[in-house]
Amino acid sequence: MSQSSSVESPGEVVVEIVDLEEYGKSNRKPPKAKQYRIRIDKVQYVVDVSSMTGRQLLTRAGKTPVERFTISQKFHGGQAQRIDFDEVVDFTAQGVERFMTLPLDQGEG
Repeated sequence: MSQSSSVESPGEVVVEIVDLEEYGKSNRKPPKAKQYRIRIDKVQYVVDVSSMTGRQLLTRAGKTPVERFTISQKFHGGQAQRIDFDEVVDFTAQGVERFMTLPLDQGEG
């Protein structure tokens, strides 16, 4: 006997997995999905949520203690924006390609 835990609203198509970088590079808005493939630095991760905070992204990437790192999101066209620890990143927003971390002890110049 098989059981299905998938409940979908009429007219709403839910994709199994969305590659965020693929949608970001072509500047398309990602569809609602069960999972999202995100890239932090050079590593890809699959997550079961459509949004995460900066703190959660750093933790997922193994950058702990998180207070010693910053994280930025790279958008279509090359623009980067720093993400605060408690700021929520929506994976269904258009243009988000990937995430980059930087240790805080790495100074400029």
